[in-house]
Amino acid sequence: MNREQAADFVKEQLEAYLKRKGIDISEPFACLNPDHQDTDPSMIYDQALRKVHCFICKANYDIFDLIGIDYHLSDPAEIFKKAYELYRIKLQKMEMERPGSKYVDTQAGEPPKDYTDYIKAANARVEETDYFQQRGLSQATIERFLLGYEPAFTTRDSTGLRTWRAGIIPTSNFTYTVRNMDPHAPRTERIRKRGGSSPIFNPQALQSGKPVFIVEGEMDALSLIEVGAEATALASPANTEPFIEHIKKYPPDGGLILSLDNDQNGQETTAKLAQELKALDIPFYEINISEPYNDPNEALTEDREAFARAVQNALNTLTTQEEQYQEMSREEYQQTSAASSIQDFMDGVGERVNTSFIPTGFERLDMVLDGGLYEGLYLLEGGSSLGKTALTLQIADQVARSGLDVLVFSLGAARTELIARSLSRLTFIHCGAQSDQALTARGITTRSRRHEYSPDEQELLASSIETYRQYADRIYIHEGRGDWGVQQIAATITRHQRLTGNSPLVMVDCLQLLAPHDPRASDQHNRDKAVLELKRVSRDHKTPVVVISSLDRQNSGNQVKDGLQESRATAAAADVILELQVRETPGQDGLEGNAVLKPGVSRVELRIRENRWGATGLSIEYDYYPLFNCFVEGK
Repeated sequence: MNREQAADFVKEQLEAYLKRKGIDISEPFACLNPDHQDTDPSMIYDQALRKVHCFICKANYDIFDLIGIDYHLSDPAEIFKKAYELYRIKLQKMEMERPGSKYVDTQAGEPPKDYTDYIKAANARVEETDYFQQRGLSQATIERFLLGYEPAFTTRDSTGLRTWRAGIIPTSNFTYTVRNMDPHAPRTERIRKRGGSSPIFNPQALQSGKPVFIVEGEMDALSLIEVGAEATALASPANTEPFIEHIKKYPPDGGLILSLDNDQNGQETTAKLAQELKALDIPFYEINISEPYNDPNEALTEDREAFARAVQNALNTLTTQEEQYQEMSREEYQQTSAASSIQDFMDGVGERVNTSFIPTGFERLDMVLDGGLYEGLYLLEGGSSLGKTALTLQIADQVARSGLDVLVFSLGAARTELIARSLSRLTFIHCGAQSDQALTARGITTRSRRHEYSPDEQELLASSIETYRQYADRIYIHEGRGDWGVQQIAATITRHQRLTGNSPLVMVDCLQLLAPHDPRASDQHNRDKAVLELKRVSRDHKTPVVVISSLDRQNSGNQVKDGLQESRATAAAADVILELQVRETPGQDGLEGNAVLKPGVSRVELRIRENRWGATGLSIEYDYYPLFNCFVEGK
């Protein structure tokens, strides 16, 4: 057995290898990628490609990949050695390599095997069979695509060697598809691929300038071409990702019509393609041309005239819809001109005369912000324990007391904790800022401590609760559940506006705790994406959105350095960036930089670091009482 035969033999063992692992290949099974925690089975076995494919993490493994995973091997030579050991294969000296992430059956530096001569020989024998004619194809189609015949194709399955009478469908000079001519062959014994991974069939149709049907198998594409249409075949559901990568590089010149098989795999592949095409903003249509049959080739062979009519009707529908789409696109694009927006602008200004901004309740802050919070995105940054949550919560209370709704998305603290912090602040205010009389949030939430309160303290708490009741019905606190992302926030705002008729101030605590948009991307990428989406939320809902962002501060000598700075994308998206920091106190305790927080009261300042609509660099001084979650603005 030579090197190529050995590699091919091992690849043929994938089905048996999976079954020995206890996997039922007749249905989707748990992904074999060690990095993918697959709770909903999403991997399938593709007999034609002799691979397994995951539709979620995109893992695409042959038996050599799985041997490497199962035996913790990464060196290709070691993996092949283990494979030959498992299947008792003895070879002369040979080396296999894996460029990139795909194993190939060639020695280092050796080009892929060219099957041109074999394809020509098989095509020369095609007159010895009427297989392709029985599948509905004309001689012209057979010759155009160099279809061929192999009277003794040898393959191997778990039971041993088998010989097929086979049809040969070239997919490139280096690859071809083999179809078993036996109509009674089991499903797993109908198709083989030779020459490596099966490429997309007839991709040149995508640049024809005509509508192109996207189908599963080569025979389906040939059936559509037979009745005068253009078609491209994925060659396998596992080729969804390569197809998308292909059209990213070579965008189609005409419209795409998705018409895959009428089975579960076909439906799932259609849904996946539709999702990817929408993301790429590539127009497409889903039209079933095969009903009541499973695929285009079956439809062609069972009722050629009806199939041809269905294809033509689909093309006519596409032409009509394309014309309508172009007209709608022209009208929609015209709406982006400034002239078409003048009246909307004036109407909007009139509607917002009395609700153009929301005062925060802090006089100096409102003065710096030209009245308060406007429609837009506000980032509040600062190190830990500086009072970011306390400040936003106090603003939320003050806005609610003025009669406006506030939505608080608390991704870290519980609702009861936030309520207790508001009540603690009210006790501090009600007792005249006497810290020895005010009640802490911890004390309020601890039953044993409440029982020890004096009559005066109990009365203070009762009066604070009564004050809180007066505006608490305008504060809506949504606790994070570990999976809250921007989409859930936007949906909640929409629901609030629909149910109450009010446009609320929105507060998010905090940016770093939002569910990632893409778990595989970096933290910075996900933060940038969240900020951009939150900016869109503020625009779509015409309301201010205040987002807390934590800065990881690390002391270095007398300086305090930011361990996390927002990216350019984040800075560009935010309308205003506020930074809460300890107030600089030169000379105090020998320090020249920022003072360390002190018990009881902290002297902090809120700096306007970025302001799209006003002055930057201004600072507002506050005395912050952390025990009672209260900020008192300086004069």
